[in-house]
Amino acid sequence: MTIADHVKSAREGMHKSVENARRELSGIRSGKASPHLLDTVKVDAYGTTMTMAQVAMVAAPEPRLLTVQPFDKGLAPLIEKAIRDAGLGLNPQSQGTLIRVPLPILSEERRKELVKLCHKLAEEGRIAVRHVRTDAMSRVKKTEHVADDEKSRAEKEIQKATDDAIRQIDELLKAREAEILTT
Repeated sequence: MTIADHVKSAREGMHKSVENARRELSGIRSGKASPHLLDTVKVDAYGTTMTMAQVAMVAAPEPRLLTVQPFDKGLAPLIEKAIRDAGLGLNPQSQGTLIRVPLPILSEERRKELVKLCHKLAEEGRIAVRHVRTDAMSRVKKTEHVADDEKSRAEKEIQKATDDAIRQIDELLKAREAEILTT
């Protein structure tokens, strides 16, 4: 691999880490309904564990309500159970083929717990980015038949990409924290 390949690989890995942090943070419940809230819920269906998106369509018709429309009507009880057991503090109610999930108002204490969880997830994202950086830096140093100044330039590019990825994660955290505390 060339130096440019190492830098490109590092950027891709950091981008994946940022996207993972974005996905994790969007799954944390804030005061208003978001279909992404149920992205982390796993449903035991057809003898395997599936994501909510694979078994149902989730919508947010009102600010404090989610609706879940199973693709297979027989999965409704399993989906209800999965939502109840997901640890999100939600109590789904079945209405025939439609499952309504009202979102209770968050207490101040619960909001603070959610903010702490957001900080934890953001830190995990930053750690993932730093692991990508460390791996890329070591690969650059091990590259043979390359001038030292070229290696130095690559290391600076990798560090710049790292700083950018961490800044993106911090911005995601800040926005999510503000949303949780104000809604």
